[in-house]
Amino acid sequence: MSILNETHDPALRSWLASAHAGGTDFPIQNLPFAVFRRRGSTEPARGGVAIGDQIIDLAELHQAKPFSGRAAEALAAGSQSTLNALMALTPAHWSALRLALSRALREGAPEQAVLQICLVPQAQVEYLLPARIGDYTDFYTSIHHATNVGRLFRPDNPLMPNYKWVPIGYHGRASSVVVSGQNFARPCGQLKAPESSAPVLGASQRLDIELELGVFLGQANALGEAVPITEAEDHVFGLCLLNDWSARDIQAWEYQPLGPFLAKNFATSISPWVVSMEALAPFRTAPERPAGDPAPLPYLDSEHNRSAGALDVQMQVTLQTPAMRAQDPASGAVICTTSYRHAYWTLAQMVAHHSVNGCNLQPGDLLGTGTLSGPTLEQAGALLELTAGGKNPIKLPNGEQRAFLEDGDTVVFRAWCDKPGQARIGFGECRGQVLPARSL
Repeated sequence: MSILNETHDPALRSWLASAHAGGTDFPIQNLPFAVFRRRGSTEPARGGVAIGDQIIDLAELHQAKPFSGRAAEALAAGSQSTLNALMALTPAHWSALRLALSRALREGAPEQAVLQICLVPQAQVEYLLPARIGDYTDFYTSIHHATNVGRLFRPDNPLMPNYKWVPIGYHGRASSVVVSGQNFARPCGQLKAPESSAPVLGASQRLDIELELGVFLGQANALGEAVPITEAEDHVFGLCLLNDWSARDIQAWEYQPLGPFLAKNFATSISPWVVSMEALAPFRTAPERPAGDPAPLPYLDSEHNRSAGALDVQMQVTLQTPAMRAQDPASGAVICTTSYRHAYWTLAQMVAHHSVNGCNLQPGDLLGTGTLSGPTLEQAGALLELTAGGKNPIKLPNGEQRAFLEDGDTVVFRAWCDKPGQARIGFGECRGQVLPARSL
């Protein structure tokens, strides 16, 4: 479990000026990981660490061999074309590399000359998926989202009876997870209008977003061995942003009785940067569980989880229509702001439950938190909630309206942690644009 140490000191200053520019996502207290290469090049992909507006090229830094011990082992693993080898190491390795990089990036560090030649401007790169994702599981951890959606279909009984007892999830499609900036065509599938006697094949007309965090898993557990909740966070490498694009009309027809299928497996976007659990340690908080709700079963309960199992990650959704983009390429309307602290089930509970039956989680596996809605309508993380199922379209500042996404719409997720006495820790962005459906 991550604890505060010298890397969290808000007074730390880097010799790289952009690392302490106002509003930066990537100060010296963050140091998230990604996989990149220079844009338009054929050079190999490799791991990198963000600092200010630059990336530390871990492959080039590895050649200089500036570190020793666990930090050197983690650097070698992080220099590869995916972060799976780094994720497979222990939290002690991740922490050692983070500490070594932090010290080398500080003002006056003797390693400055070595690190400077390993910097690549973020403006010059393209990102790849951070890891080879073997499996993807999406959870349903926001009770506010579950209640809002349930109320649309079951006004008198919105929550299913199992919700407060078990972290609900389903297995998604790993092959269609894409990195931020990769656009996708509007999905097609079977659609059935309420008044029709039979479905038709067509393009989804109720395309939606889902504001989520992605959870990259680290070290594996053996098949048949459950991960105790007290050790669950040792199996979490870090967090990213995740947009689980959803075709609500396809979903409505297909989801009974086995749940989502074509409505969700056409694209899932994630941000390129993976923020470590250690970087997020200052922003821990107690989970929200109302008095009177059933206590979690023992395998889902621990003293640490009760006191500090949640994270106060601020999250924001911006929508840009083609008309907005034509007027100003940098424009957009904020349609949701919420926080991960409102989730009902925590990261540790997700991992503990996923493995309690003996499921063997692997380095690079991806979990989704499910849509992270807050207690008010303005904090709803999906258009399905924001528009009451499309009945009340949202009004945008330029006079346009949206019930669901239209062709050409771009959605951008951003997230950050910030509070007095701590450095601001950002996640970058998760961006995607809806293209017209391909002809059938």
